[in-house]
Amino acid sequence: MSETVGVIAMGEMGSAVARRLHERGATVITQLAGRSAASATRAERAGAVPVSTDDEFAAQSDTILSIVPPGDAVALAERLAPAIKRAGRKIVYVDCNAVSPQTAERIGEALKDSGCIYVDAGIIGPPPSDTTRTIFYASGPGAKEFARLSERGLQIRLMDGANGAASAMKLSYAGITKGCTAIGSAMMLGSTRHGTADALVQELSESQPMLLNWMRGFVSRMPPKAYRWVAEMEEIAQFQADDPGAREMYLGIAKFYQQIADALEMPKPGDAIAQLKDFCAERDEAKRKSA
Repeated sequence: MSETVGVIAMGEMGSAVARRLHERGATVITQLAGRSAASATRAERAGAVPVSTDDEFAAQSDTILSIVPPGDAVALAERLAPAIKRAGRKIVYVDCNAVSPQTAERIGEALKDSGCIYVDAGIIGPPPSDTTRTIFYASGPGAKEFARLSERGLQIRLMDGANGAASAMKLSYAGITKGCTAIGSAMMLGSTRHGTADALVQELSESQPMLLNWMRGFVSRMPPKAYRWVAEMEEIAQFQADDPGAREMYLGIAKFYQQIADALEMPKPGDAIAQLKDFCAERDEAKRKSA
């Protein structure tokens, strides 16, 4: 049976999902209004066909996948809801973004009168390919409708619970991995500022070699992604609204990632990005010396 999937937007993750679906026989469309030339290029490489208006997008889509920065998720649902209603079809709308359960509820409210089937989902893993482990967790009464895309190359795990459960799962995981990345980065920078980086590398290589290796990979890949993680950490803070200490911790991590994003935007000799790079290089040297 033919399947038309609308994917917004054509970022790194969205275009990879589109490519995966296209390669497995789905027709993929997208809407590029207000998007960059790079997004248009990624859409073309992914096999995603651009349509001109939201009405065309909704009228042609059997399933819509929202894959945007967390701060844009509610606005996209609000924007598409009228077009989905005008389409007059049972479109499956899957929000795949790193949002809190509270934000997931707001998205559901925005779509409530559109006539669509709303599915809360969260992606764990890198952009999907034949060699990656990329899991879509999905919850809510419409999750089984989304699960049919497992036949089109997506790894989908259904969760018990209402809409919001998948978002809680995604943010719990991201809070650990990206939270630990922030803590490791902050201490790398702190030790560098206070002249103890060499001693820290040596101690970690002797007492915590697995942790050292883990941090090396995660921290070295972090700076280009930091700008996207700011809003995600803010969503985690909202997710932790009932725990004041945890909430403040993740708001602090959001500020830390904003500092890294700002440094990447306006690079200077010896800035935080350069210090993190040097620390990771020092770790390589420490490994060679201990080999």
